[in-house]
Amino acid sequence: MSTPPRRRTRSRRDRHGRGLRGRLVPVHVPLSRSRAEQFDDLVLDAVEDLERRWERELAGVEFAVEDVPWVEHTDQDEAELDSDVLDDAGVPLARLVPARREQGQEVPPRIIVYRRPLELRAHDREDLADLVRDVVVDQVATLLGRDPEEIDPTG
Repeated sequence: MSTPPRRRTRSRRDRHGRGLRGRLVPVHVPLSRSRAEQFDDLVLDAVEDLERRWERELAGVEFAVEDVPWVEHTDQDEAELDSDVLDDAGVPLARLVPARREQGQEVPPRIIVYRRPLELRAHDREDLADLVRDVVVDQVATLLGRDPEEIDPTG
């Protein structure tokens, strides 16, 4: 007579027995979003607010987020920053890539915001939101050839 196979109970730990199996927080909870996703949301909030006021001028502008900037170094190992880079003490925070023609096609202007340098300068989430907004406003002002106070009078 054979005994029925034992049912395996579901483990509450990972396969190495060190921690919980699965996510700690449900997906619909804000805590479950990564820092990069939260940063993307801050940039989107700033851009959406500006697009409401400057819809026609910003119609073709692309906005992007990168973790860290790509910086060319010279022989003396000093970073060379282009004039289209918004920087703080030599560390790029954002870059404005103007519209250009590539392979016979028009490439729209692009504003790139660098996540890690901004996160390192912020004390908390509210400070980061303000910093992101200031950087986006600065880059939009440069793109449109206007004063930042004209782009965002509330800032």
